[in-house]
Amino acid sequence: MEWLKKLAALLVLIGALNWGAIGLFEFNVVTEIFGSATTVTKVLYSLIGLSGVWLLLSKYKS
Repeated sequence: MEWLKKLAALLVLIGALNWGAIGLFEFNVVTEIFGSATTVTKVLYSLIGLSGVWLLLSKYKS
């Protein structure tokens, strides 16, 4: 399960950096790489969101 926690942390970090780029530079790295409203983009955003929820819940579970 440790690998899952590391993967979730990596995805949350990617999401945080992307939101920082959007806020500071109005530049969305994910949509620049994968396109806007593509299936890959939607899946990636969903995985990032689920990773954040999973990390939050696992923090209070332990």
